[in-house]
Amino acid sequence: MTNIPTPPEPVSENDLRAQRLLNLEKLKEAGYTPYGQAFLRDGRFTELLEGFEEGTPVRLAGRLMTCREMGKSVFAHLQDGTGRIQIYLKLNDIGEEAFRAFKWADLGDHIGITGKWFVTRTGEKTVHVDTWTLLSKALLPMPDKWDGLQDVEIRYRQRYLDLIANPEVRKVFDARIAILREMRTFLYGRGFDEVETPMMQSIPGGAAATPFQTRYNALSMDMFLRIAPELYLKRLLVGGFDKVFELNRNFRNEGLSRNHNPEFTMLEIYEAYGNRESMQALVQEMITHLAKTVMGTLQVGTEQEPVDLSQWQEVTYDALILGKAGEDYFQLPLAQQQDRARSLGCTVDPAWNSVETTQEIFEKCIEKTLIQPTFVTRLPAELVPLAKPCADDDTKVDVFELIIGGKEIAPGYNELNDPVIQRERLLEQSGEDAMKFDADFLLALEHGMPPAGGMGVGIDRLVMLLTGSEAIRDVILFPQMKPRST
Repeated sequence: MTNIPTPPEPVSENDLRAQRLLNLEKLKEAGYTPYGQAFLRDGRFTELLEGFEEGTPVRLAGRLMTCREMGKSVFAHLQDGTGRIQIYLKLNDIGEEAFRAFKWADLGDHIGITGKWFVTRTGEKTVHVDTWTLLSKALLPMPDKWDGLQDVEIRYRQRYLDLIANPEVRKVFDARIAILREMRTFLYGRGFDEVETPMMQSIPGGAAATPFQTRYNALSMDMFLRIAPELYLKRLLVGGFDKVFELNRNFRNEGLSRNHNPEFTMLEIYEAYGNRESMQALVQEMITHLAKTVMGTLQVGTEQEPVDLSQWQEVTYDALILGKAGEDYFQLPLAQQQDRARSLGCTVDPAWNSVETTQEIFEKCIEKTLIQPTFVTRLPAELVPLAKPCADDDTKVDVFELIIGGKEIAPGYNELNDPVIQRERLLEQSGEDAMKFDADFLLALEHGMPPAGGMGVGIDRLVMLLTGSEAIRDVILFPQMKPRST
C-alpha cells in the first residue's frame, strides 16, 4: 500500500504573528528601524517603468509581495498603488549583513530600496538592489497569493486586504475615480460651477425618504442628514447662479440591498432657462462620454445583461403601464386595478390609491425589464411634487426617469418655479405638518426662480453600470455592514 503523507497542520494566525514579531526583533537588533521613516522616491511604479533606462539609478518603495530565494541571490516583487516592480538582491553586492537581514523581511512589509535598472534574461525590467531599508513591518500575513481573498464578507469588512489581493477590485475603484474626475471635467467644460450645500438640515427636503437624525448641541436643536440638496441648489438659482452642480453624499435611513446603500453619492445639476429636454440631452451626452473616455467602449453592463449605450429610447409612463397591466387598466375601478396588480405578482395595500398601486406595478414589474437606456416620461403629478405639470395635462409632470440595466440612474425635471403651486404641493406632501414644511425655500421661490431644468445622477449605480459590477457594495470602498456578532 502506498503511504500517503499527512498534510501539515495549518499554521495559526497567532503563530504567524509571533514569528513576525520575532523577525521584527532581529531586524531591530541588526539596526533596522521598522516604523516612522519617510523615504524619498523617484516616482510611482508606473512612472518609473515608463521612464526606464537600463543602468540608471533609481529609488523606490513598496510592499513586499513575493520573494524567491536562489542561494546567494533573491528575486522579489514590490507593489505600490500603481503596479509591481521586480527587484534583485545579490549577497556579493549588498553585503552579508544586509542580505541576511532581508531574510527576516516578511511578505507584506513595506521596504525602500536604491539600485540600478537592468533587464533579466526573460525580458522583465528589474532593479538590481544596492541598499534596502525597512519602512513598516506587517505583523499579520497577506491573503494567500493563489486563492486570493474569497470570503465576500471579509472582502467588504477588510477592504484594504481585498484591494491588495484582488487586482480586479482595484481596477473598479480606479475606474470610479476616473469617472468622477472626468464627470467634473465634462461639466466644467460646459460652464457649470461646482458648489457645496448643507449636509445637516433642520428640515430634510428635496425627496420623499426617511432621514437620519442628529443633534446640534450648540443650537440645542435636532437636525437631519440631508436626503437631497435640491432645495438649496434651487435657492442658488434664485440668487443668480445659473449653471450649478453638487457631487456629494446623501443619506436615507432605509434598507440595504444589492442596489441600495443608505449613504450614497449623488450628482445634482441645475440649469436656469433649461428644461426636461435639455437635461435629457445633457445626461445622455455625459454618460456616453464617460463610457467612451474612461471605459473605452459603449458596450457596458454585466455579462448577463449587456447594455448598448449607442441606443437610447423614450417612452411614456402610461404606455409602459398599459403594456404590462392591460389596455383597459386606467378605466378600471381602484379595486380591480389592485386585483390586476396582484395578478402580476405585486403586493398591494388595500389602503393605497390608484397612483400608489400603479407605481407598485412600475417598480416591481416594469423597471427591471428596461435594460437598454430608456427615458420614462410624463409621470403622475403626485409622484414628483417639485416638477412642472405637463402643458397639455396637469395630472402629469414634465419629468424623466432614466432607467438603464433595470435600475433608475437619473431622474430629471422641468423644475416647478410657481411659488403658489409649489406651496400647495409641499403642503399636500407634508400632510399639513409644518415641521416637514420648508417655508424658507418657499420664501426664496417667491423672490423669483428662473425656469430651469434639473436632475440627479446616482453615482454608485452609474459606476455599477459602467464597470459591470453586480452589487452596489462592489463600487463603494467601505459599504455599510452589520456589526460582527460576538
